[in-house]
Amino acid sequence: MSETPEIVEADEVEVDFEDQDDSTEEAPVIVPAVVKVAVDRPVQTVGRRKEAVVRVRLTPGTGVFTLNGRTMDSYFPNKVHQQLIKEPLVQLEKDGIYDVHAKLHGGGVSGQAGALRLGIARALIELDETDRPAMKKSGFLTRDARATERKKYGLKKARKAPQYSKR
Repeated sequence: MSETPEIVEADEVEVDFEDQDDSTEEAPVIVPAVVKVAVDRPVQTVGRRKEAVVRVRLTPGTGVFTLNGRTMDSYFPNKVHQQLIKEPLVQLEKDGIYDVHAKLHGGGVSGQAGALRLGIARALIELDETDRPAMKKSGFLTRDARATERKKYGLKKARKAPQYSKR
């Protein structure tokens, strides 16, 4: 069934190296395909932070924010959160150009604001890839990986030990 390969000593093997081509041909340069997204159609992205997940839809418009069917002022009354959310648009000077429609769920107010900022930044990059270096340098495209540390057995919280009694 299976044939064993024939064993040949090194003196009996002849190799012809003259047939091989030693010309220095350069390999073709592979350029990554950049897909241009039409500006007139909506772009959808997802942003996450802590337990919050936000689905963002960016459409050309007048700068209106619709968050779970509410305005930004009613959903995020804190001005710090509003400023945090608008940072990517303000940096690229596209503040009044796009409408933002978002579905937010999970987590708290701060986590949802951070997730929304990441989603908006990702949507802006899909619209114009040339903005990526500036956004990356500002840290808008980095997903914050910090999460709540789990509680360990024998401790009151994640790191808090029970009170020590000497006697």
